Amino acid sequence: MSRLRTRPTRDDTREKLFDAAARVFEEQGIGGASIEIIAAAAGFTRGAFYSNFKSKEELIIAMLEDHVEQSIRRIHDLLEKHKNLPDFIDALKGMDHNQQDPLGRSPLLHMEMILFVARAEKRRPELAKRLRARRKLITDIVETTAKNARRTTILNPGWAGAVVLALEDGFRLHRLIDPETTPSDSFLRAIVDLQRAMGIATA
Repeated sequence: MSRLRTRPTRDDTREKLFDAAARVFEEQGIGGASIEIIAAAAGFTRGAFYSNFKSKEELIIAMLEDHVEQSIRRIHDLLEKHKNLPDFIDALKGMDHNQQDPLGRSPLLHMEMILFVARAEKRRPELAKRLRARRKLITDIVETTAKNARRTTILNPGWAGAVVLALEDGFRLHRLIDPETTPSDSFLRAIVDLQRAMGIATA
């Protein structure tokens, strides 16, 4: 009796392509990675790749979008359980990074992919949309933690979100360049140290 073979779903295929692409990009660089190599690393044919993405650039855009969506879900789940800032930051520190998507596990690759897409001016609006989503996420954190602490914000929450996100990206870059003087928890330590500067004051 023959065994019934289950074909992978579209989501399964995309996830495998994301993981394979991340590995190939890290090993060979984004520019040197071909569609054939990415598809083979995922265990698929070139045709399977093209049934999901029109180009390597479209694959990268989809990976960035998936990363943002997963980040938003994880952070909102944490925020539901830890609504004051100290508890929320402790929960962030304890987050299992192995459970994250490929870009969450590799900040360097994340930045390289953003720069790769940003070089194509026509694609920058898509990056801008994801940047706004990340800012909105930080804004939600600022508003929720301030509200639950019964405090008012000095800064506009949206602007505070932009400031905090820029701080995170800056520390990520600094750690890649000089990890010896930039601990992995530098960003979270900075948030704790700069709570008042980022706009939280006693009501």
